[in-house]
Amino acid sequence: MLVLLLLDALLTYTVALSYSNHVHDRDLAGDAQSLAALLQHDAVPGEISSQARFLLDYDPDGRSYYSIRSRLHGPVSGNAALEMHGVQAHVDQAPTLFDSRLGHTPLRAATVAITDPRNPQDVLEITVAETLHDRHMVAREILLLSVPLQLLLIVLLLGLAWLGVNVGLRGLEPLTDRLARREHTLAPIDDSDVPKELLPLTRTIDNLFTRLRELMALQDRFIADAAHQLRTPLTGLALHVERAQAHANNPVLRDALHHIGRLNGRAARTARQLLALTRAQTPHPEDERMTTLDLATLLPDAVGDRVHEAIAAGVDLGYEGTTAPLQVRGNAGALRELLDNLLDNALRYTPREGSVTVRLHPADHEHGAGFSVEDDGPGVPDEWLPRLGERFFRVPSSHEDGTGLGLAIVQRIAERHAATVVYARSPSGGLLVNVHFPAAGIDA
Repeated sequence: MLVLLLLDALLTYTVALSYSNHVHDRDLAGDAQSLAALLQHDAVPGEISSQARFLLDYDPDGRSYYSIRSRLHGPVSGNAALEMHGVQAHVDQAPTLFDSRLGHTPLRAATVAITDPRNPQDVLEITVAETLHDRHMVAREILLLSVPLQLLLIVLLLGLAWLGVNVGLRGLEPLTDRLARREHTLAPIDDSDVPKELLPLTRTIDNLFTRLRELMALQDRFIADAAHQLRTPLTGLALHVERAQAHANNPVLRDALHHIGRLNGRAARTARQLLALTRAQTPHPEDERMTTLDLATLLPDAVGDRVHEAIAAGVDLGYEGTTAPLQVRGNAGALRELLDNLLDNALRYTPREGSVTVRLHPADHEHGAGFSVEDDGPGVPDEWLPRLGERFFRVPSSHEDGTGLGLAIVQRIAERHAATVVYARSPSGGLLVNVHFPAAGIDA
């Protein structure tokens, strides 16, 4: 806008100067004609009347010049020797305008020719000239009057543009709020409250979401099919390893079969977790049925099912909570899958004679409710805590077998229930996982 203002000021000054030249040229021609009329009635050879002299000399800045020249006798009167540059006026014609100079000063002049009233054979050339100062001064005055008005107009236009943009973009707030609240949802955008000018954009985004859903569905189907196809040969391989171990007398062979069995179990577990992760990311409609669940019943049952596994691993598995009902909205199978993965992770990394504790947190209608799983394992360094929950991520310092999918499954199931998962270090240095359900979904 400032560049445009400068260009506009230059254009305004050029137009104003052209207008000022036109007005001054007209006045200058009028002065020449007035002087000629006075000379025709009052002229005396060799001088002009006092009225004519007053007309020419009246200029506060003293920038008016004139000359009267006889074609037969040369200069008759005047206050400056004006350069004519070959300009010659004709009798009974309009004044001729031309540029002249007086020393180094540029002038604008008008000349008119009349018959000498005292000598019809002679012609008098009356020339009136002025400097260009007044012309440029008028142009500058016009410019100084127009620039503030243009600045005011620019300020008003910018204000209207700012107001229009803010008011116009206010219609995008419902759309941006809905998109900001989305986590992994790629459903079409509800365009009921979207301005019609933005419908092409929202429909383009919907088409992009559709392509992304198709790509993700294709990826999930590939993972699920690959994991499902792996389960059958892995199960058969495990059976044959067990048969070979039962009839192997060579210690080297038994050791090799033991390692094969362990690796086979690890591959089978990876396939199961890939299937679980696929189900967590792309739930079927029947899996989305949310019912009222009692965490005070669900958690002890899940912990009780893992007691024998904890005893075999030499880990003290405990539960702390109340018998009072603590109800949340959720899917029983999915929440059981979430807790199983947390317990599996805790039991895997807790050393013998360590402890794993599941705690039920009481209902809080402001911050929600939930539970926590705490272990005595080696823990996770603080710099890696934010990455827990990423698929296939394992802490670099970990020496336990794992797939890096357990906590990813936990994260996806929690998102489906609008719950949050927070990872921290436990007081004993192990891992503490807190699962919080939103307050709106609690019935206590």
